Formats: sequence, structure tokens, C-alpha cells
Amino acid sequence: MNQLQALLHDSLTRTKHVENAAVIDIKERKVCASTFGFNVPPENALNLIYAFYKDLLHVRREGLYFKQKYYKCVRADENSIYLKNPDGGLVVVKTKTFILVATYRVGMYPSVCVEAVEKL
Repeated sequence: MNQLQALLHDSLTRTKHVENAAVIDIKERKVCASTFGFNVPPENALNLIYAFYKDLLHVRREGLYFKQKYYKCVRADENSIYLKNPDGGLVVVKTKTFILVATYRVGMYPSVCVEAVEKL
């Protein structure tokens, strides 16, 4: 486990605020770390990057597909996107260098997940 994976585990999944998480390097356009067993396909990583830089208005109106599931957009701004579906939710936060994507389960308070991801 590298330092980034340990940070994801300790700050997010271990606290039970987040189910899974991954960090995408914007410049390299690929996942550089993820929690155990959370595979983000390359096309999903590119779609998340594209959502912030080219398609945020569309994501707000139409939602987003991630790992073959449709998520409805609840909130979106230039630095974060919060989406949900009947199975749970998806939080995506952008920094200058990285995009952090995290999932949470049904029954979890979405605001707790959003807050945890944004703090990280």
C-alpha cells in the first residue's frame, strides 16, 4: 500500500464515511491510487476530467454514467460534483492536480461523505 492509498483508507474508508475512493492525476489522465478493489476504468477517469473542464453544464442537467451506473446530479460547481442513484452516491472533487472520486452506500448521510472528501 503506497502513501496515497493509505491516506484514502485512513481518511475515508476506515471512518466509514466513504465506501470506495480513487485519485486521478489530471495531467497523466489516469488513476494513481485507489482503495483496495476499487477499479476505475480509464474511460471513466477521462469522463470525470472532461466533466470538469468541458461538460459541467451537461452534467448538471443530465447526470453522469460511472462504472455502468447512471447518477443524477444533485450539486455541481467548478470544484465538486455530487451525484446519486438508488444504490448510493458519488462525490467528485477537483484540485489543481488531482480529481478525487468517492462512493458511498445508501443510508449514509451524503453531506458526511461530501465533507470528508472535501476535507481530504
